[in-house]
Amino acid sequence: MPNARSVATKILNQVIWQRRSLTDCLSKQLPNLTDTRERALAQELCYGVLRWLLRLQAILPQLLHKKMKDRDIQVLLLIGLYQLIYLRIPSYAAIAATVEVTRDLKKTKTTGLVNAILRNFQRNSEKILATVDKNIEAKLSHPNWILKRLQTDWPNQWEDIATANNTHPPMTLRINTKVMARDKYIDNLQQLNIESYLTPDTSYGITLKQPTDVRKLPGFNGKDAYVSVQDGAAQLAIELLDVPSNAKVLDACAAPGGKMAHLLECHEVELLALDNQAERVDLLHNTLQRLNLTAKIKHADACQPETWWDGKLFDRILLDAPCSASGVIRRHPDIKHLRKPEDIANLVQQQATLLEKLWPLLAPNGKLLYVTCSVFAEENHLQIKIFLAKQTDAHEVKLNCGQSQIYGRQILPGEFDGFYYACLAKT
Repeated sequence: MPNARSVATKILNQVIWQRRSLTDCLSKQLPNLTDTRERALAQELCYGVLRWLLRLQAILPQLLHKKMKDRDIQVLLLIGLYQLIYLRIPSYAAIAATVEVTRDLKKTKTTGLVNAILRNFQRNSEKILATVDKNIEAKLSHPNWILKRLQTDWPNQWEDIATANNTHPPMTLRINTKVMARDKYIDNLQQLNIESYLTPDTSYGITLKQPTDVRKLPGFNGKDAYVSVQDGAAQLAIELLDVPSNAKVLDACAAPGGKMAHLLECHEVELLALDNQAERVDLLHNTLQRLNLTAKIKHADACQPETWWDGKLFDRILLDAPCSASGVIRRHPDIKHLRKPEDIANLVQQQATLLEKLWPLLAPNGKLLYVTCSVFAEENHLQIKIFLAKQTDAHEVKLNCGQSQIYGRQILPGEFDGFYYACLAKT
């Protein structure tokens, strides 16, 4: 029967060696664990190992006489090291349970080796970690190319950003306040012994003091669902878009649908939501169905308006652009492993194309809100600077959130995820 560590070994193999998405792998493998505690542990091991992958990988050469060629055992050792450094599981229990996985993998010849390596680390951990942490890439567990970008864009805050990326993100909810007031919902959670507080700087957010299974949350499922999981920074989008009543609105890159749903909960609008991937369009439909909301959804490429636009101008456009996701690494630690330096130029070009193609669809006096979950200047204020230099009928509308940039506002990872916002109005 599979257990948390054996399933985590399989998932991490797929992410590290096959370069697959952690989210996708978890969704396929976690159902194999029937015990909720085992599922929780497997998830913690996967997120934790990927969060600290570079540091853990730097430790292995300190413990091995030669490179470990067996990928299964290499991953298993990373899982063992993660437990010994970061989890409160007693060392003897963590080592014993990790060693047992060699039998599940039918690699009993390595049982003694895995046991010896983990015990060696346990005895000499302080010295080994001091040696490893002399390398900033290992210490902060970020690839050098990301650290260099952070140092360039945020010379006074780059280390704080990297440190925040290695923390557990808060679990924040968005409440449809037309159905229930936030204070009332906090009272309901309190009755279930779920502690929470109002999310700062938001009108709809509640942050849980400890993450909770969404199935235990009142109002998350059922015919009258009114609760969603959405980070506080993402919740700001709809307020910053400044939507008038009965506006015609385009959500250009809408999946998975959090901002789309929030917009529909707050305003009476004519909304068109697009996404260019069929499976993500399914997510949009699922979001609407769960929350009993209605919008027009199309499987279409926002870069090709000629294939989907009816010729009627939009009063508001929400452009949640594809980006490096460098601001949400703490939620998706596999980004540090899967993203490559050359990806950034391609994303910047895609963002520029979206701005160029969508701007003509905006009505005079209309507003376009440009959003990324990136902290890289090239995708954010530098992108908007180039656009405004070219587009003579566009001007910036000042916003009030995060840190002021040359153009737009930047929220850095911390209380919220890392997000960038810029609002552009058409003359």
